[in-house]
Formats: sequence, structure tokens, C-alpha cells
Amino acid sequence: MRRRILESLGVAAVMAALVLFLQLSAAGQAPAAGATGGSAASGPAPKTTWGHPDLQGIWLDEFDTPLERPAKFATKEFFTDEERAAQDEARSGNIGRNQRVERGSLQDVAGAYNAVFTSVKPTGRRTSMVVEPADGRIPALTPATQERNRRDREFRLALLQNTDTCKSGAPGCNGGKYGPPSAVFSEVAPFYNTSRMNRHDGPEDQSLGDRCMSGVTPDFGGFRRIVQGPDSLAIGVDTGQGQGYQRVVYLSGNHPPANVRMRHGDSRGRFEGNTLVVETTNFSPKFPFRGAAENLKLVERFTRVDANTMEYAVTITDPTVWTAPWTVKQELTAQQDDQNRIYYEPRCHEGNYGLPALLIGARVDDKAFKEGRGPDPRSQDTATCISDLPPGVQ
Repeated sequence: MRRRILESLGVAAVMAALVLFLQLSAAGQAPAAGATGGSAASGPAPKTTWGHPDLQGIWLDEFDTPLERPAKFATKEFFTDEERAAQDEARSGNIGRNQRVERGSLQDVAGAYNAVFTSVKPTGRRTSMVVEPADGRIPALTPATQERNRRDREFRLALLQNTDTCKSGAPGCNGGKYGPPSAVFSEVAPFYNTSRMNRHDGPEDQSLGDRCMSGVTPDFGGFRRIVQGPDSLAIGVDTGQGQGYQRVVYLSGNHPPANVRMRHGDSRGRFEGNTLVVETTNFSPKFPFRGAAENLKLVERFTRVDANTMEYAVTITDPTVWTAPWTVKQELTAQQDDQNRIYYEPRCHEGNYGLPALLIGARVDDKAFKEGRGPDPRSQDTATCISDLPPGVQ
């Protein structure tokens, strides 16, 4: 519990730092045509002074659409207005977003972010972001990736096997078993770790989110701010708790040699009519997108439909991870420039007291156990306690 308190204090420090955001001048960036209030006013798609479609502005997907299509909508690509209204009503009445469990329990603390902290977007028209394959589902994983995931899951379950999560058969231990602390606590993880595990020997045991590195390309949930020039575009993505990032899309040149790897890859673009087509390769193996990394290739299409709307589509390919390519499509809405004139630079690292606090808490627990003053840290689930919540409580 001490570790949880220290980690919570770190998160609080990050939240407090949000008031210190840098205000950037909008000088040099052409505002979206007719941007006056709320989102940008409707009208024809604007052009830059040098003739390219004007993609500049702040863009957001204002609707809630699942990445994959639920099985019950397998043959249905779009919702009716009545179905959308019914889903909005059902989600607004979800008491699980505010329901508490036993006060003072790990589950209660882990669920501290209730509805006050989590906004709910209205239901979108599409039943899934995935539009290809036609069933709205991500293609099957390759046998090699399935085996890699199995080995990774086996390692994580071994770290949990002496906890109440496994003793009680909670969802977090699915596929595992209860037993004495595993010998793998002293072993190196079989793969570069990107998710939280039940061990805190160093930063490498923590999730990318704990390390302020959760922003990935492609991103389907954050704000995008595009600033455009004749030869390149800058795309700032604001996502997570200050875990945004910057991309530069060059409209000339070639990708670097294969041995040059970058967290968000190397992006090269070209205009095809009113569409910006961006090809991104050269991703780092340490920052995977759903398991795909050094062999990942993205082909993104940004199409300014009108002054208020941009269609975004991305085809994702990695033959070592998925058995076929797949495509996501979103409708992005221009946000009002004046109301959003303060753009938030990625700031998680500068205020990330949570990570060192978590590691300090782990060392305190180790010391207490060694001196006979506390439980064995290996028997405390510090990775999956949220999954122990009763059914229906989120």
C-alpha cells in the first residue's frame, strides 16, 4: 500500500504541473477557414498560398468508436441514429464508473478515478475504426507472434503466482496457478518490457506509461495539431497524461538506411490530389505498436474534406505480426483555434515523480520484509489489482 501511496503522490505532482503549460503563438500558422467558435465553421476545403491542401489546425475524433467491431455487429458497418442514441443513454447510466468497492482496499484505491475524471464521447456512426478487413476485426496473429505472446504471458504469470490474484482465481491470473514465489523474479524478462509487471527492480520493469513513453504511432485518440510548410509538415500529438510527441513529415528525400531506427519511425509524404499520403518505416524495436515494431509499415492518408472535416485513414502492415494488412478510418473535426490557443507540450518526463517514487516504495518494502516487518513483496500484486474488481465494476 505504501508503494501505491507514493505512486499516487507522483501522479498528483504531474497533475499539478499541468498549470504550467507553455503558451505558443499562432503566428505563422494559417487558421482553419472560418474558425470562429466551437469547431471550425463549415465551408470548402482551403488551400495554402503555395497550392497544397491546407491541413493546418487542431484536429480531434469527437466520437467514441471501438477499434474492432463487436461480434454482434459483425455485418453492420454503420449505426442508425436510434442505435447511437440508445448506446449513449446506456453509457451515461453506467453506475460502475462511480461505484466503490470495499473502502481502503487496493481495488478501491486503484479505482479512484471515477466519472469526474473520465469524459464520455458520443457514439460514432461506424461500428468500428477498422474498415479493412470488411468484418472490422484485426487480422489473426502469426504463429511466431502467438508463441512470443505465450512466453511473455508465462513470465508475467510466474511473477504473480504467489499473490491473492492467483489464489482467488481472479481474472488477472487467467492461465496461471497459485504457488510459492517463482524463481523468475531473479531472471531477465524474455523480451523488452513495455507493460507493467509484478516486479519493480528498475524502470525496465515498468510500463511505457510509467516511463512517460506511452505515445505511439499511429495514435487514434489524441489531439493532433498540424503546422504546414511547402516542404514538410509537423504533427504534434497530445495524448495520455502529458505523453504526447512530435512528428515531422518530409515531402522529399528517402527513408534512412534500415539500421537507423526511431521511436515514431521516419515519415515521408506526398500529395495525391487533395490527399496527403505519408509512408512511415524505420521504427525502433523498443516502442512497439500492438506488438509490431522494426517491421512495421504505415501508409496514412489525410484528406481535408471541407473546412470542418478531415478524413484520416491508415493501412498497417507487419507480416511478422499479422497475417494480413489492416486499415483504420476516422473522421476528424477541426477544433476552434482561439479556444485551443494554448498548446500543451509533452510534459510527463519533467514532472514524473511517480516512477522514482514507485521504485523507492519497492525498496522500502524489500527492506521491511528483510527485517521481518512486512509481507514478502513477491506476494503483493502491484500490477493487476484493477482486474480484481467485481463483475460490472470498471
